[in-house]
Amino acid sequence: MHSLNNLKIMNNKKFSLGTVSIIAISVLVFGYFLFKTSPQTASPQSPQAVDSMHSAQGNVVANNDNQADLLVGKPLPDIQLVDKDGKVYTAESFKGKNTVLFFNEGLMCYPACWNQIAGFGSDARFNSDTVQAISVVMDPSKDWQRAIEKMPELAKAKTLFDVGGVSGKLGLLTLPSSMHRGSLPGHTYVLVDKGGIVREMRDDPNMAMANDVLASKIAGLNE
Repeated sequence: MHSLNNLKIMNNKKFSLGTVSIIAISVLVFGYFLFKTSPQTASPQSPQAVDSMHSAQGNVVANNDNQADLLVGKPLPDIQLVDKDGKVYTAESFKGKNTVLFFNEGLMCYPACWNQIAGFGSDARFNSDTVQAISVVMDPSKDWQRAIEKMPELAKAKTLFDVGGVSGKLGLLTLPSSMHRGSLPGHTYVLVDKGGIVREMRDDPNMAMANDVLASKIAGLNE
């Protein structure tokens, strides 16, 4: 009799263990598939990932976080920039020449931005009766003088100072090249034709020299 009871108890234990095992396996399988389909584990080909891959190429960037890409094909908005002497430049001031406005980090971007600014200053293609390159920094003009003392070639370049939030107004503080998102532009070129129309926005997270590419773009405007 005792043997029979012991057998029943053993069978009940086996049944219980088997049931627990099945339940545990079911939970693990369900959790696995739930994890695989979770938004946090979505494919790297999500819109954000694709946008990052395109922007890293340094081509025209469409950025949903700001209005920069909406400027192309429209007149340059009413802006005010000043030179070292306090003279004010507006969008109207740039008409009559094909103009490259180079928005950058200024003092904080050594040597990449400095090299580009100096490169514009020494390149005749950007200093003619029909074409001009103007670098825009957010540093005070007295502080920028320190950069000129360190790299005298910068003195040849046309540099204006953004003291009124122009970079933010144009949506240039949140592009991929900005390493100080929301505070400073990164490495962005705004190409404006003789009539004051923005023809191209070019953001370059790689912060490379763009003279040849921009000169080609400008030549195309005259065809």
